[in-house]
Amino acid sequence: MKRLIAILVVLLPLALLAAGEAALWYAAPATRWEQEALPIGNSRLGAMVFGGMQKERIQFNEESLWIGDENDTGAYQAFGDLFIEFESGTITSVECASGQTSPGGQSVAASIDGSPATKWCLEHRNQPVIWLGHCPGGMLVSSYAFTSGEDMPDRDPKSWTLEGSNDLQTWTLLDKHTHEPSFPGRHQRKEYAFTNTQKFSHYRFTFFDHGSRTHFQIAEIELGKPAGPAVTAYRRKLDLSRGIHTVTYTSGGVQYRREYFASHPAGVVVLRFTADKPGALTGLVSLADLHQGRIAADKNRLTVVGSLQGYSYKEGSAQRESPHKPYAFALQYEAQVGALNEGGSIAVADGMIAFKAVNSLTLFLDAGTDFVQDRAKGWHGELPHRRIETRLATAMAQPYEQLRTDHVGDFQKLSGRVTLNLGPADAALASLPTDQRVANYKKASAKDIGLETLLFQYGRYLLISSSRPGGLPANLQGKWNQSIRPPWRCDYHTDINVQMNYWPAEVANLSECFLPYADWLYSIRDVRKEATREAFHTRGWTMRAENGIFGGSTWQWVESGSAWVAQNLWEHFAFTQDQAYLRDRAYPILKEVCEFWEDRLKALPDGTLVAPNGYSPEHGPHEDGVSHDQQLVWDLFSNYVEAADALGVDRAYRDKIAAMRDRLLAPKIGKWGQLQEWMVDRDDPKDQHRHLSHLVALHPGRQISPLQTPKLAEAAKVSLTARGDGATGWSKAWKINLWARLLDGDHAYKIVSEWVSGSVLPNLYDTCPPFQIDGNFGYTAGVCEMLLQSHEGEIHLLPALPKVWAAGSVKGLRARGNVTVDLEWQNGVVTGYRLTSPEPCEVKLRVNGQVKTVRSEKP
Repeated sequence: MKRLIAILVVLLPLALLAAGEAALWYAAPATRWEQEALPIGNSRLGAMVFGGMQKERIQFNEESLWIGDENDTGAYQAFGDLFIEFESGTITSVECASGQTSPGGQSVAASIDGSPATKWCLEHRNQPVIWLGHCPGGMLVSSYAFTSGEDMPDRDPKSWTLEGSNDLQTWTLLDKHTHEPSFPGRHQRKEYAFTNTQKFSHYRFTFFDHGSRTHFQIAEIELGKPAGPAVTAYRRKLDLSRGIHTVTYTSGGVQYRREYFASHPAGVVVLRFTADKPGALTGLVSLADLHQGRIAADKNRLTVVGSLQGYSYKEGSAQRESPHKPYAFALQYEAQVGALNEGGSIAVADGMIAFKAVNSLTLFLDAGTDFVQDRAKGWHGELPHRRIETRLATAMAQPYEQLRTDHVGDFQKLSGRVTLNLGPADAALASLPTDQRVANYKKASAKDIGLETLLFQYGRYLLISSSRPGGLPANLQGKWNQSIRPPWRCDYHTDINVQMNYWPAEVANLSECFLPYADWLYSIRDVRKEATREAFHTRGWTMRAENGIFGGSTWQWVESGSAWVAQNLWEHFAFTQDQAYLRDRAYPILKEVCEFWEDRLKALPDGTLVAPNGYSPEHGPHEDGVSHDQQLVWDLFSNYVEAADALGVDRAYRDKIAAMRDRLLAPKIGKWGQLQEWMVDRDDPKDQHRHLSHLVALHPGRQISPLQTPKLAEAAKVSLTARGDGATGWSKAWKINLWARLLDGDHAYKIVSEWVSGSVLPNLYDTCPPFQIDGNFGYTAGVCEMLLQSHEGEIHLLPALPKVWAAGSVKGLRARGNVTVDLEWQNGVVTGYRLTSPEPCEVKLRVNGQVKTVRSEKP
């Protein structure tokens, strides 16, 4: 303590203690997209990797593949799948040869996607259903399996035949079943074996009897083959510091290795397959598209070209109604895969790329649309073909090692800024596969601190991978989505979710990753102004709860939503002090949203200003003076006043807004000591709703704090306690931040533990359920709030440190005022710190119960 008091700044050691490698790893391939597959991304492109040995699936996305328009939110769309199949041993493509239609996008492709959570469902109109599968090069089948669909047992297959052919003309009967009972349950698997000694390139199931008179459904069809050599030492791993996914295993005396990464410098996804034995790789590469695009193969390239014309989002489903009806917002899209080999050969075969006896295979994936983030251009630019061609040609001309080096260097410029050690890692736990660590955490009395640290870095990894300058912001699932009818449209929800996505951007030292959010908001302003003027007859603009890339906004109006997104905009300036950004991006929006509330606020008889007919998402009645609205308007007005002061502009309007802020209805304490959610004192102490909308003044706002407004902070604590510690993943993540703002580290850690135990999937995705990425981002922000706060005009070190993190260190966190903070602690006491900023400045510092003024250093 004496040493700390004697000096202004204590330099940390150059190397912090390592708390284990920042990587996820697993001992088996993934079979479930949401729970097990692992994400890679370069912001524009996202991909989920399964790590299958005989058949690898890379499900991919491109950030601008949206349906919708300036009125309707629409939905973010999955692009398709890239399959790499080895030894020509599996079905590569399928079709419904009998031609029945598939409602709601439940297409025949879902019958071989490896996921029992999807299904193939169609209207059979009392006709046989014919499933036709193709495997160029032939395949010896002696068994098959069906997995039942998710509902309606009467739609299960009852009678069928299986036949094989090599020319699609002559068919050999292989197996036959009649009057089979329905499956005993949903997502149940039945396997059937038969004798066969001949390879066939085509297999045909004819389903005669389906039980239901109108529909047939099945979740999965698997065609078996003789088992290959045993696999040992399987490992798939996602390195969070380098952004590289690897798969390694040994089979038949050959060691196989794969490396996958989404390169931001190159703009493409790169997949490399190697083995330690020459000529060990043979198989097929194929593309699958979810929007009926045209797939073509030429030389060493696969291409799919299509249009979103006719697709709309209705009743929770993306549907193609009329592909020929002109629609100005329909985007044109394209994806390409290029292949390079060392040794052996590659050639086009049946719309696929066949590689034979190669030493290595490197694939390059790119995709795009004609979307341009500019309303003046009608949201459309040039077709994506030329850009894709250029990026692929450039990437394929570079040595693989250079591509990887450039990617790692670029990624580590961001990932390497923050290192965190929350205590000594348990070596035994750290050596376990990640899914086992998650499972153990749920039942262990002694928690896995290394896993908590890993989840912190995982949140940073996901933000780096889904939100880079020049792109679109991270949505409800970042950039990873496997459906054309995703949960909640996979959109930009403005009643907490998109705001939470960017809570860690500044404090976790990823400021650049925030910029897509600011650019998107700036681009949709005119759309929102028109809709707001029509609905409210005001200046300025606001939003509904659901929002798309064209500015379309649906579901309920959340009038304070624009004030909440404006808070994120102000925070970027508060941390970076970037005057150009404030002038050109944030200030225009802050002023416009202030104009909306200037016109919208209502005066009570005593002159108090309240938001009329407000809403406390997603909870309670619509009425005047809802606390959520009042607090966010206070925050907006406060931020606008500081923004005008920082730029030295609009003095008269600045003073007007400051005066209106001082007339706003203030937070009220209710009859049981709670912070009131409404102007009327009606809060129920037994209410455990997931939203905590009346606590935005505590976090992420700054109107309430234990140090400045202790009575209100105590009331917020009463409300937070009454709401309980449970609820959805994102709600728990918010509660971590709220308890940290209340300076209660042990209660914040209790929520940390419950979030990891109850809301983290084996691949570390947060689940609401289902998967929502905001919980991952909210958790990372919450850990930061426990270690560092700076929202009250001072830098507070370890404001909410729990006892379980008694010793540790962190390097690279950011404080408001453009200050970077390194610190270390022992027994809950700060033992060293370092504050740096581009220009040395005086900083008010709260450390170990003392408040002092210190001077920051240059980095």
